Amino acid sequence: MSKQMTQTERLDYLVEEFKEDSREYSDCETPEDIEGKKRFLRSLMNIRMPRKMPENVIRIQDDYLKEKKKKKGIVTISDIPEIRDGLSIWQGDITRLFVDAIVNAANSQMLGCFVPMHTCIDNCIHTFAGVQMRAECNRQMNQLRIRYGSDYEQPTASPILTDGYNLPSKKVIHIVGPIVRDQLTPALEKDLEDCYRNTLDMCEDNDLKSVAFCCISTGVFHFPNQRAAEIAVKTVTDWIEGHPGEMERVIFNVFKEEDKAIYEKLLS
Repeated sequence: MSKQMTQTERLDYLVEEFKEDSREYSDCETPEDIEGKKRFLRSLMNIRMPRKMPENVIRIQDDYLKEKKKKKGIVTISDIPEIRDGLSIWQGDITRLFVDAIVNAANSQMLGCFVPMHTCIDNCIHTFAGVQMRAECNRQMNQLRIRYGSDYEQPTASPILTDGYNLPSKKVIHIVGPIVRDQLTPALEKDLEDCYRNTLDMCEDNDLKSVAFCCISTGVFHFPNQRAAEIAVKTVTDWIEGHPGEMERVIFNVFKEEDKAIYEKLLS
């Protein structure tokens, strides 16, 4: 049984199962070193289209990811100081946070990042949740396509809620942020406001009392970091004031020192 397997044995098993499942890469030579095998497994998970996987493989994948979660360390709300009015800043890997929901900066296909080993938050969240998350996103998108047509893509600022699976967080809220292609406009700023507001509305509707926001639309979506943070803090603050007692904690999760400094100044 999988609970009797070592983590190394789980890794070896999963690499071979995901290779076989991929078909295209079933004949690839498996790396001999542990780190190489880990990268290979993650890459196979990243490129995998949503489809059924045998339950025994899912079970061992879950055991493997739970052990990785334990090794990375779980961060709870009590580990994160409250700055004011239920607001916090935390710098680090959002997949370590034990909260009711974390926010994923998704794309309009809502299936996660398919680029092997990509460092974007979408890739990280799907990787450490397990392949069930992509499958659930796909089920929800298929239902929406039945309603709206086969070419349906998720609109900006319209969140989708999934389970967290092997993440510490109970749920994940996937949302498409605005993309700044040429210059920042009032319409794009309004779209970003809606991302934060609609996410908090979803939390309220689903009795989710704590949420960790990533820096939506910054980075590859080119929203200026300073302005994005200003919008985030103001929108969240205004929402909390209008919904007293609904949220116990809202965490602004940052990765870069630049963003940490911006949020600290805004919340000081």
